[in-house]
Amino acid sequence: MAIEVIMPQLGLTMTEGTVVKWLKQPGDDVKKGDAVFEVETDKVTQEVTSLDGGILGNVLVGEGSPVPVGTGIANLAGPGGRGPG
Repeated sequence: MAIEVIMPQLGLTMTEGTVVKWLKQPGDDVKKGDAVFEVETDKVTQEVTSLDGGILGNVLVGEGSPVPVGTGIANLAGPGGRGPG
């Protein structure tokens, strides 16, 4: 089952975030709790960890790209439920 990885809302006023760096690459195994990418907001840069495990599939947003909260940025394939967030 493929899981859509979305840009999380890391604060009450956050409307968009910028993917600063992908810490996992397509094809990498992702375990629950693994840091998957770094996101920058107007206030902080933070690692985003996975809520489930699987294999990182397509990365839809490149590093340096700002995207609105809730936008799909990658796919996580395999067992699980929610992906990073």
